[in-house]
Amino acid sequence: MGVYVSIRGWLECDKTQLAAIQEIVSSYEDNHYTNGWGSPRQHINWIHYIFYGADIRESELDWFTDQIREIARIPASDDDGDRVQGLFLASHEADGTTEWQVRDGQLFITPADIRHRYLDE
Repeated sequence: MGVYVSIRGWLECDKTQLAAIQEIVSSYEDNHYTNGWGSPRQHINWIHYIFYGADIRESELDWFTDQIREIARIPASDDDGDRVQGLFLASHEADGTTEWQVRDGQLFITPADIRHRYLDE
């Protein structure tokens, strides 16, 4: 049956960056795991959020992290210099949970804090 990884998290961005994120996600369209991406029905205030939640096969992790790395490289689009940032938790059936931080134009993957172990149960 395969090994699965439960991925859940979000990205924060501005309107211009959101359009770039949507283009990147569309370029990775697979008619299956891409359906894990979602956003609010209506934008509220100034920050845009896009969420991901799905259980994906371990063999598809590169497909997902390639997207995230490409999204992380989206440049700031205003004078504030704010880049896309976000946080994901990925629970691997065998290896436990890792924390994925999207910041400073990169994806940083580290073991998740012990507080998140309940997600592995």
